[in-house]
Amino acid sequence: MTENTYPLTCSTWGPEELAAIQSVVDSGMFTMGAKVKKFELEFAEKFGSKYAVMVGSGSAANLVGVGSFFFKKDRPLKAGDEVLVPAISWSTTYYPLHQYGLTQRFIDVDIDSLNIDVSVLEQALTEKTKMVVAVSILGNPAKLDILRNFCDKHNLYLFEDNCESMAASINGKFTGTFGDIGTFSTFYSHHISTMEGGVILTDSEELYHLAICLRAHGWTRNLPENTTLYEKRDDDFYEAYRFILPGYNARPIEFSGAIGSEQLKKLDTMIELRRKNAEYFVDLFSNDERFIIQKEYGNSSWFSFTIILNPKMNISRDKVISALKENGIEFRIITGGNFLRHDVIKHITHTVYNGTPNADMVHDHGFFVGNFPYDIRDKIKLLHSILDKIA
Repeated sequence: MTENTYPLTCSTWGPEELAAIQSVVDSGMFTMGAKVKKFELEFAEKFGSKYAVMVGSGSAANLVGVGSFFFKKDRPLKAGDEVLVPAISWSTTYYPLHQYGLTQRFIDVDIDSLNIDVSVLEQALTEKTKMVVAVSILGNPAKLDILRNFCDKHNLYLFEDNCESMAASINGKFTGTFGDIGTFSTFYSHHISTMEGGVILTDSEELYHLAICLRAHGWTRNLPENTTLYEKRDDDFYEAYRFILPGYNARPIEFSGAIGSEQLKKLDTMIELRRKNAEYFVDLFSNDERFIIQKEYGNSSWFSFTIILNPKMNISRDKVISALKENGIEFRIITGGNFLRHDVIKHITHTVYNGTPNADMVHDHGFFVGNFPYDIRDKIKLLHSILDKIA
């Protein structure tokens, strides 16, 4: 076996990130502070949102984000409310919904985009539905413009899990900004990396304040002076440790904020390079009936490259996987495949609308390989030659 001929991911750090780490060491301030705040302001400005809240991971962003809807003054979510979710996403899209007592109604994906099938939203809707969770899989935007209109029509919240699709867009509007809340991940393998990290974006001042409070113990310390979540009292002794919501410790560290500021400077260039690789990948694979690849909606940020072996062609995925291993090409199941087929689903309160045959096809016949912010056309060519031979 050839080792790491085509790895799944790579580092995007340079001397700038190492210097940012050293600046934190020199400052002696390691917990959430000025560098996190600076990154939040830069992130919100970059994506055109009013408010950004950095947390310890994309998963924590989903947890804090979902929780924020439960403490709104008007139309708060309640345990037992129903949420429409796609059948394919990462596990921590679903866990916070379960942990807050929501019932999840699973909808199949569109086989071309791998995102939620918007054509069945009206039929899947019930009287209990209060929110839709939109996920843009592996860089490819879901039909967020349609989802936003659907939610507005039915007075539903739109929660956008954008952890895999930073800097993707539809008609010039970034994914992660269509929802009432949008979440991002800055994990090692994602579009920008802060070691571990996540971000919540929102244009709602109330949701922003709720997220700030829930991020750090449910206390009032980090809330702006103009907040309406509580009324401040005169006794500073008690105000220093005043808890108003059942929160978490989901705070990031200063290292993550400092690194994030440097990574954000490189984002546009890194996305451009990812898209150039994608052009080559699409040219090789798009007109071959043996392989089903993602069809771009809007502008994808191409987290990775997905391939579904066309079931009609009777291609053995086991043989393909063996060949990839022998040639040092790393791969994974597409974002965990159909979540309904994981053992954990027995613990999740859920219903399914009309089956999930497309998600099953992804689960049984699909995989993805990596994409990086540098030229990997030689790796993509190797991948194509191997698949062409095996299939």
